[in-house]
Amino acid sequence: MSDSKHVPDKMHAVYLTGHGGPEKLEYVESAPVPSPAAGEVLIEVCACGMNNTDIWVREGAYGTDDDPDATASWRRGADEPSLTFPRIQGADITGRIVDVGAGVDSSRIGERVMVDFSIYNGDGVSLADIDYIGHGRDGGFAEYAAVPSEQAYLCHSTMSDAELATFCCAYLTGEHMLDRAGLKAGETVLITGASGGVGSGLIQLARARGAIPYAVCGRAKMDQVKAIGAEGVIAREDDLTAGMYDMLGGTPLDCVADLVAGDIFAELINLLRPEGRYVTAGAIGGAMVQVDLRTIYLKHLAIHGSSQGTRAAFQRLHRYIEDGVIKPLLWKTYPLSQINQAQADFKSKGYVGKLVLQPDTKWQLVEPWYAG
Repeated sequence: MSDSKHVPDKMHAVYLTGHGGPEKLEYVESAPVPSPAAGEVLIEVCACGMNNTDIWVREGAYGTDDDPDATASWRRGADEPSLTFPRIQGADITGRIVDVGAGVDSSRIGERVMVDFSIYNGDGVSLADIDYIGHGRDGGFAEYAAVPSEQAYLCHSTMSDAELATFCCAYLTGEHMLDRAGLKAGETVLITGASGGVGSGLIQLARARGAIPYAVCGRAKMDQVKAIGAEGVIAREDDLTAGMYDMLGGTPLDCVADLVAGDIFAELINLLRPEGRYVTAGAIGGAMVQVDLRTIYLKHLAIHGSSQGTRAAFQRLHRYIEDGVIKPLLWKTYPLSQINQAQADFKSKGYVGKLVLQPDTKWQLVEPWYAG
């Protein structure tokens, strides 16, 4: 049963046609509108956020266990590949339900929703076999998207659709990182890459737990990162160890939430207290690192890898949004047809927060969240 508003047979969408450069993104005007299967809902997409994962999957930049430079998708090591071409990417879907599949109450039609984008492939809490919408199945870089009904969360927030689309992937990633590290109220955490989507989200999520976040970012972005809620900010260009010593008076950190790695990895490890915790969900500064393993075992450190998040973490994130505990950091919106420009701007990193795509008919120009 569909909404009284006509649901067309065709839609505008962006197809990822293979691994490679921006030329692998094809904006089409006659993609078939998906039909919701049993247990699913059809969403008219109002906005969809962009993430590093969208670009890295397009580039095939994830490597393999044996060859870090090999072309490989996000779900490397899976028994069966789930990324097939053409694929509609886009995980951070917000919009309105316009149709439902069998077994879903038609009263859901008309609901404003945001989507838990994970494909859990199981009923438990393990994320060993996880995938995501926009990779294992089509996502939100389109005018319509079909998703499991239980993963379309009703939203009462007064935020705009584009603002709601800033949260899902980045903040779920951040929340699960803090879950993995067991960050508690009163503890200190250093966040690298703090001006990006996950990093800026981590600052707010750490504050939501009562923890004390410190941040590393480019010098030009320090004021914005401070405004998000960082207790102190160190310029990426400066001496990290000296900066943390000055801010904490020589007291070591409880936790590091790292999105950069590269040549600062060993320094981050050294900043931790005995029995401190390190967690990573990215390596934008370089995936291959060096460290003195004696530091890790003599200090009884814990190192955690993290990606996406659990159902419980998403439900917590949804409550934060509905209760106004965290705020959107929307920097700019783009019409879907301008996805190549949007991704070029994304890679330039000349912003703090999130960039969002909207179907051309729904696109609205916005002012950056930070006015200076």
